[in-house]
Amino acid sequence: MWVVVGASVTALATGLGALPFAVRREVSPSWLGGANALAAGVMVGASIGLIGEGLDVGAPGALVGAALGAAFVLLVRWTLPEGDSLRFEGLQADGARTAVLVMVVMTAHSAAEGIGVGVAYGGGEELGVATTAAIAVHNIPEGLAIAL
Repeated sequence: MWVVVGASVTALATGLGALPFAVRREVSPSWLGGANALAAGVMVGASIGLIGEGLDVGAPGALVGAALGAAFVLLVRWTLPEGDSLRFEGLQADGARTAVLVMVVMTAHSAAEGIGVGVAYGGGEELGVATTAAIAVHNIPEGLAIAL
């Protein structure tokens, strides 16, 4: 049961990142740029930290995992149509392509996070709670990036 609670907490934390848009629908381009840079910085920092941890445990596996993750993002990007043919929720062309790319990649990313929470609880409640907290904090700027 704690795995379900932990995974739910991480999912709800993602919604916290979208709260600025609940208060104010129209934001300036400079604010959007700063918020996007903040979200990207946190996610890049988390990725570098995870790669570093993986290298400490087993460099070949970490490098293969990082390469497979990058290949997945590139594959999704390459399979999306270019030009004006793609439309998604009022967006078209590059805007629609970016929205679909983010949605697909973040869905896969969220599934991996849920598995991570489950595996962490398998290592004990303390590890599960710590992992849940870390993922939840990481998901707040992630929610901001998705909302952007």
